[in-house]
Amino acid sequence: MTTNKLFPQINGLLHGGDYNPEQWLDSPDILEKDIKLMKQANINCVTLGVFSWSVHEPVEGQINLDWLSDIMDNLYSNGIYTILATPTGARPAWLDAKYPSAMRCDDKGVRNHHGVRHNHCMQSPEFREKVNIIDTALAKRFAGHPGLLMWHISNELSGYCYCDTCRKKFQEWLADRYDHDIDKLNKAWWTTFWSHRFNSFDQIDPPYSNGENCVLGLNLDWKRFSTWSATDFMRFEIDTLRAAGATEPTTTNFMEMFYDYDYWYMSKFIDVISWDNYPEMHNSWQSDAHQLLERSFNHALFRSMKKDQPFMMMESAPGLVNWRPYNKYRRPGVHKLISMQAIATGSDTVQYFQIRKSRGSSEQWHGAVIDHIGTNDTRIFKEVAALGSDLKNISEVAGSISNNKVAILFDWDNRWAIDDAWALSNETKNFDKTCMSIYNEFMSLGVEPDIISSDMDWDDYKIICAPMLYVLHDGIGAKISDFVNAGGQFMATYFTGYVNKDLLANLGGFPGDGLSDVFGLRSEEIDTLYPEDKNSIQILDKLGRASHSVEVYDYQEMLRDVSADVLAKFGDDYIAGLPAITRNSYGDGNAYYVACRTNQSDIEFLYREMLDKASIDYKKLPSNIEKHSRFTDDCRYDFYLNCSKSPVTIPNIYGLELITGKQIDGDLSMDGYDAIVIKNSL
Repeated sequence: MTTNKLFPQINGLLHGGDYNPEQWLDSPDILEKDIKLMKQANINCVTLGVFSWSVHEPVEGQINLDWLSDIMDNLYSNGIYTILATPTGARPAWLDAKYPSAMRCDDKGVRNHHGVRHNHCMQSPEFREKVNIIDTALAKRFAGHPGLLMWHISNELSGYCYCDTCRKKFQEWLADRYDHDIDKLNKAWWTTFWSHRFNSFDQIDPPYSNGENCVLGLNLDWKRFSTWSATDFMRFEIDTLRAAGATEPTTTNFMEMFYDYDYWYMSKFIDVISWDNYPEMHNSWQSDAHQLLERSFNHALFRSMKKDQPFMMMESAPGLVNWRPYNKYRRPGVHKLISMQAIATGSDTVQYFQIRKSRGSSEQWHGAVIDHIGTNDTRIFKEVAALGSDLKNISEVAGSISNNKVAILFDWDNRWAIDDAWALSNETKNFDKTCMSIYNEFMSLGVEPDIISSDMDWDDYKIICAPMLYVLHDGIGAKISDFVNAGGQFMATYFTGYVNKDLLANLGGFPGDGLSDVFGLRSEEIDTLYPEDKNSIQILDKLGRASHSVEVYDYQEMLRDVSADVLAKFGDDYIAGLPAITRNSYGDGNAYYVACRTNQSDIEFLYREMLDKASIDYKKLPSNIEKHSRFTDDCRYDFYLNCSKSPVTIPNIYGLELITGKQIDGDLSMDGYDAIVIKNSL
């Protein structure tokens, strides 16, 4: 067995999920049965206390954690470890009744009522006082418990608060950001436009829906502040635990490419990255393989935040969820596929919401390992148990990490700024989908990219793609120049380098910040196409002759001052004959520019060229197959996932298949929804 790099107490991989025994304290027979069923399902870890505040402290000041201690002790004696949550994901009614400042205000400044979740003001001093008390009690009681693996901070932090406290905090944050110089803010936000100048920071409101929301710098800084506010609250909880003696690692569960907060910033202040994964399988608008590629992109995003260690899939659904317009059960075999994809992409855990179904309330029909029938012979239970057995067979992958040489830039404030820009089409900006389409094209060639930010270290990468890098942070132009000059292959697209970090247009042509020299061109116009508009580009061969045509949709740029080599030209419209795809030799590397939106599979030649120039091996995979790799110092683990119902055979595969223990010598045969792990020594 292999020691888990994140949790030395564990041999192999974590398998478990959210467990809510506080709902069953009056049913000791069920609690006893749960332990037996968890062991049968090969579960070795649960998350406790996520929504337990009203049980921890049913009346203000009357804290009783004995029930939790008994549960943790019993779990540990049965070989099941605990991830212990702070209970701030939902508040007891007594708290909101006595301390209304704990409740958020909406975007009109109106105070919310008690209820639901994610409804707390993260800057409320009264709320923080109560959080400090309960978190301190938890840490003093359970820090150092032999069964405690880590601390789970709150739950799925999200949302904005527009209360007076947050308004004041926002003003203070802005004053710090702009060096207490209101003229500096006015210049950055270009407030002379529409006569929006401010005379002092205390005149500035959040972007209320019934107030000022047309200053783009204000809108962007509000989102940046909201990220800071959530992170500040998260750090407050961590500091509280540490002050009370807790030394175990911390995490908080992120949610896909969640829009509200910049996870790059939040990730700096947490020990372990975790996220909640709920793919929408078997839908009517995309294939299972495409849905899983979206999940793969998300896994890559969270893996890349701390790439020197595994991440955690903190939640997933055994069977189904209950909060979508259509709540469909996963078909047989898909639970294993989804779970193995997480491991393949770098997770050392498969965890669920939830272990036992709630008997009542809003999530009583959400999937669980133990259903209301309470037996071990349901389809879902048997699939979970079988997966647990498979995870034991591949336990040696625990602690291994990825070693990818291709990356895609994905910045949250760039994403926010594109969506808020009064430009292009609000219907077709699709920044997220554009990033995913580039990721998918590399994946089709058996090359797995990381997802990185502009501010990260790029030294490990040979190829970086920056789709729609509209916002250039300070120094990013020079960073791109240095990357290409040192031998990197860098690809940018239309809508690159239009504005600086304050959303002021770069003067002198796009892309700005010196990038016109790197790419050997400037953009003069970007045109938005209606769905019925048609244009094309002609791909040129090595002699500069048109070899074939590719459709263009949504956006096309008119380039000028082009000194770069032209790889494709526009075929129609007023820009017919002008460059559409270029390559500029710059130092020891190459800078590519794609001045239009196309299907990435139609310009596969570009990906092959970049991979060839970067000396990265690739091989076209069969349709609907994903390949991922994890590494130790002396081993490579290749994961092959069949994301369709149809069997497939992949040639030229060699190595030991870990799940079955069979040696593969040539053809790898895979059933529908199958997952295979191949081990080879380095």
